Amino acid sequence: MKILITAPYNEQGREKLASQLGEVIYKEWKQNGRAYNEEELNELLDRSGADALITEHDHVTAGVINAHPHLRFIGVCRGTPSNVDLKAAHERGIPVFHTPARNAQAVAELFLANVINLMRKTIPSWQWLTGHNWDEGAHTSYLQFKGNELAGKTIGMVGFGAVAQRIAEMVRGFPCFIQYYDPYISSADAGFRKTTLEDVFANSDIVSIHLPVTDETVGMIDKRLIDRMKSDAIFVNTARASVVNRDHLLEAIEERRIGGAVLDVFNFEPPDEKDYRLINSPLVLATPHTAGATHEVEDHHVDILNKKILDWVISRQ
Repeated sequence: MKILITAPYNEQGREKLASQLGEVIYKEWKQNGRAYNEEELNELLDRSGADALITEHDHVTAGVINAHPHLRFIGVCRGTPSNVDLKAAHERGIPVFHTPARNAQAVAELFLANVINLMRKTIPSWQWLTGHNWDEGAHTSYLQFKGNELAGKTIGMVGFGAVAQRIAEMVRGFPCFIQYYDPYISSADAGFRKTTLEDVFANSDIVSIHLPVTDETVGMIDKRLIDRMKSDAIFVNTARASVVNRDHLLEAIEERRIGGAVLDVFNFEPPDEKDYRLINSPLVLATPHTAGATHEVEDHHVDILNKKILDWVISRQ
């Protein structure tokens, strides 16, 4: 078997595939400066003679799949294989593997860091300090930047998949109380309370969104739910922007009807004017879609995908 790998894939992972499956051709998309488009990916597959593909962000369109119906499998180093035409792959009988939870630790850590930074007013206090505002004998900073502790807070999760569960495990020791809404998951851990969507919004100090984009979830978080939040509650979205009605969230922020927001995703990337109204609000701590951006994530996706591929190969022997 010849495997074309365009995803970042560490040497150990490549060697493991080569030793058990055959030849590995490594053409990481970063060398291209961007994800490979359909034409470039077709050319790479043709030139390499590969009969399997491991990708990350490249455009694995129906055109690519139909031009290479012999592919044994497609591996996608992402939480969801959204860059692959799954319908075309299914029609050709090509299995598609992906790497859910590859960034669970990274996103969970940024959740903790940014929620605490927002609650402790870290950024405005740093701006005050670097602005040379500390006068001798003044207690302005102590009064102006007095914040809140995470300990004792109720965190409500909308969606209780890998990231949400990792956060729940990490905040046990603060301690925090975890409640969640997820019609598809019931945690075996008695310390995590399953409840209704309305209850999560009405009775949580922090509401954190962990939803995939589906026909059912787009725009699901709207005024009806946001208006239920406590006046000092924090809204967190490190999942996908489209599951939240941006206008309704913006109204709540600008009218100061909630305590603040931690945002890593936006309706437009790069942001448009309305996104920037959210980003520039003093109640918001925003990052540029970097919650899952750690070097370790690339090692995680190698481990997850190699296991899936090798298990699949063994199951077919």
